[in-house]
Amino acid sequence: MKMHGAGNDFVVIDSRERGAVTTSALAAALGDRHRGVGFDQLAEITGSDSADFELTFWNSDGSLAGACGNASRCVADHVMTTLGRDRITFKTERGILAAVRRADGLVAVNMGQPILDWQSVPLARETDLLHLPISGDPAAVGMGNPHCVFFVDDAEAVDLVGRGPSIEHHPLFPAATNVEFASVTGPDRIRMRVWERGAGVTLACGSGACAVAVAANLRGLTGRSVTLDLDGGVLEIDWREDGVWMAGPTARVFDGALPAEFVAAHT
Repeated sequence: MKMHGAGNDFVVIDSRERGAVTTSALAAALGDRHRGVGFDQLAEITGSDSADFELTFWNSDGSLAGACGNASRCVADHVMTTLGRDRITFKTERGILAAVRRADGLVAVNMGQPILDWQSVPLARETDLLHLPISGDPAAVGMGNPHCVFFVDDAEAVDLVGRGPSIEHHPLFPAATNVEFASVTGPDRIRMRVWERGAGVTLACGSGACAVAVAANLRGLTGRSVTLDLDGGVLEIDWREDGVWMAGPTARVFDGALPAEFVAAHT
């Protein structure tokens, strides 16, 4: 399936009946927007003994993503529709997470509690996560993947292509990092733009939106419930006692079948 959440687009492979098929080479081939399908991330669904299904995420460069909030919401929407339910659980690297369909039709997913210790983000050395020793005074938050959050006067004016790559591979982040630029535009409202690790500029990033909301709250800029305006749409973040919940739109664009020859050539 090709799906997107607020313009953050995905290929979703349903492997519950046959077992996982995705390799780094297959993910990179499918991620090529000229010779494959094209996506920000790929999500593969497999069976699980402890939840309704399990998800594995890949970036368009063939690297593992660790977490992907918008893809989680899209897949949850698909599975809830096929099962005729409004609540499901799924397993990721972060453990067992929950997703629900709200009364307004939006799909919300619990992304778990933020990671706020330097070793687990991970960072290369111990430092103040809310004030990293990087020009621009960013904060670090882990959401199953690392995030470097900059609060700026005008997110619209940031050159993502010019600044993103060097921060993604900053030596303070040994596993590289997603990079967010955020401006507080009103009471509990934030404008956010993102450079994603392994993908580049994307229209939205669910885990990044969660990281920005957490960092904004910890810095005293907003409350724990915020609305984020991204290039591709709007996401709602609510940091509760049981985790960081994210809600937003989902869309299923088309279904397709990969030729066996294409899969065999990249596995």
